[in-house]
Amino acid sequence: MDKLKKVLSGQDTEDRGGLAEVVEASSLSWGTRIKGFIACFAAGIVCSLLGTLLLWVPRKGLYLFAVFYTFGNIASIGSTVFLMGPMKQLKRMFEPTRLIATVMVLLCFTLTLCSAFWWHNKGLALIFCVLQSLALTWYSLSFIPYARDAVKKCFAVCLA
Repeated sequence: MDKLKKVLSGQDTEDRGGLAEVVEASSLSWGTRIKGFIACFAAGIVCSLLGTLLLWVPRKGLYLFAVFYTFGNIASIGSTVFLMGPMKQLKRMFEPTRLIATVMVLLCFTLTLCSAFWWHNKGLALIFCVLQSLALTWYSLSFIPYARDAVKKCFAVCLA
C-alpha cells in the first residue's frame, strides 16, 4: 500500500535493480504455478518409473536406472520451485533445520551420477540410489512440522 501511495504521489524515484525487474516481469499467476508444479512433478515421477523399468535392460540397465531415477528426483524437488519461487526454495533448502538433509540429498545425487557415468560401478550406483531415496525422504519430512521427531521416536520404540 505504501508503494502505491509513493507512486501516486510522485515520490517513487528509487531506481529498481535489474534483478527486481526480472523477478517482477517473470512472476507467474497462481494457476500457472500449480500447472508448472504438476507438470514438473509428473515428469519426475515418469522419469523415476522409466528408470525402474529400464533397470531390467541387459548390460546398461543399472546405469539407465541410476540416471533416470536421479533426474526424476531432481525434477520432483524442482517442481516446488514453481510453488515457492527459486530464491525462497534455495533459502528454505539451506535453513539450519534442513541443511544436513539438503547436503545429503545433493551429495547422493552427485555420487549416483558419478558412479554411473565416470566410475562405471553398478553396485555403487544402486547403493547411492537407495541412499538417495532415504535422504530425499528425510529432507521431505523436514517440511512437515514434528514429522522427523515422530519418525525418530518410532524407530526408537521399534529398536528398544
